[in-house]
Amino acid sequence: MKKIISAFIILLASSPLFAQNMVDAIRLSDTRIQGTARATAMGNAFGALGGDFTSASINPAGLGVYRSSEFVITTQLGNTDVEANYLGTTASDSKFNLSVPNIGYVVNFPSSPNSTSSLVSFSLGLGYNRMNNFNMHKIISGAGATSSMLDQFTYNLNHPVEIMYYDAYEGLAIETGLVYDYTDEPSVYYHDMQETQSGIEGSKNFAHDQRRTFSQKGSQDEYTISFAANFNHKVYLGATVGIQDVYYKETSRFIEDIRGNESYQGSDFPYKLNSYELESYLKTTGTGINFKVGAIFKPIDELRLGVAFHTPTFYDLHDSFDTYMYSNISEDGQNVSREAGSPYYDYDYRIDSPMKGVLSAAYIIGKAGLISVDYEYVDYSSMKLRDASDGWDYSYENNDIEEAFKAVGNLRIGAEYRVNNFFSLRGGYEYLPSPYEKFAFDTNQPNGNEDTQTYALGFGIKSGGVFFDLAYKHIANTNHLELYQFPSRLDLGSSPAAKMDYQKDYVSFTLGFRF
Repeated sequence: MKKIISAFIILLASSPLFAQNMVDAIRLSDTRIQGTARATAMGNAFGALGGDFTSASINPAGLGVYRSSEFVITTQLGNTDVEANYLGTTASDSKFNLSVPNIGYVVNFPSSPNSTSSLVSFSLGLGYNRMNNFNMHKIISGAGATSSMLDQFTYNLNHPVEIMYYDAYEGLAIETGLVYDYTDEPSVYYHDMQETQSGIEGSKNFAHDQRRTFSQKGSQDEYTISFAANFNHKVYLGATVGIQDVYYKETSRFIEDIRGNESYQGSDFPYKLNSYELESYLKTTGTGINFKVGAIFKPIDELRLGVAFHTPTFYDLHDSFDTYMYSNISEDGQNVSREAGSPYYDYDYRIDSPMKGVLSAAYIIGKAGLISVDYEYVDYSSMKLRDASDGWDYSYENNDIEEAFKAVGNLRIGAEYRVNNFFSLRGGYEYLPSPYEKFAFDTNQPNGNEDTQTYALGFGIKSGGVFFDLAYKHIANTNHLELYQFPSRLDLGSSPAAKMDYQKDYVSFTLGFRF
């Protein structure tokens, strides 16, 4: 069985413990589509507009708007800046990324000129859109911490609960001399950063420095097979089978250093911890499948109304991970370094993402331009973890998901102004409310108020059957990240959390051919 972990810790964006939880579920469920440059520049508000390959992942009926065949390819330059404020210290890092977030091919088949059917044409679309980009670096650094990851390990060791991945954490802490059992009685552990060695519960720690770094890579791509039909240029119907490919890799390092605390160094403990480091590696791979259906209706030529429904994405996932621990301890005046590594773990499980509903409207302003709006409803509390390879039923984790997350309405707005027949200007805005509840587990949740806003602009050039689109997109959001799981039942104050400010900038280029 898995050890039950604090839900408050899990819902804070990341966790050093590699047990499947709501962090994994929200990572794959909170998608941020990256399709063509035209869609990007217009805030991805293409639920009613159509005529763009990105529609295959929003409202597949939009492919029915095509009157010719098309091939598009998009490249993207991206940079993510992350600034962390922790214990009064600010640290920042950034990562540049070059990618191809979209390739699409749409074939349009017009009906026979002699046909009396209301079917004008139908379209087949093949390609992919990027649903998430995971690439970033994060650095968190602070001085004067008075709680420690070792508090977590000693608490787990001193309480009668089966520990998941003991050999990756608590076992390594014992092997490297970070956690001790000095008593004659079994299972009474403590560590040398504690100011007193008389007991675990309520012990205070000497102030020390902490640092944690993350290197994250990977993406979540959706390969689409789409069908759409045009009936009398009034009604468009479409369906998409989406097959998602997941690749996520994270390497993190956590360091605690107590050498700068003179009162600790002057203490008469027989062993003195100078510093230690926990290095963790995680790779998640897998596939998912979903189904989308949609319709677009034109009551008048200028107005388009759209509706789409997305089933959950059903993911089959595999985690591989291991950990390594290093310690530097003064023993009888001599510095002793120890290191130990965990086994290499493999774990299979499943995640069901939430269903989605999309309502859309677009207004065509003659030949001057258009405006488009999408409203997307997603209930994140319906995410589910399932079918663990060790038989765990995830009932605790799924109950925590229901309490920690809520339903939201995402808003996307886009506009296009046609300067002439060859050149267009575009702009877009996205408002994505936080999926976290503001109050859960009997306390206020810091991420409950952290919404995401996206601003975009761009232009398009077309000549004959060739077109080129460019878009710039800026995403800003904030969340709070705990450096480690901290047992709330220990009377050591609140768990330390860093405020993380994210600034993401993307420039997308799409080259397309119509024929």
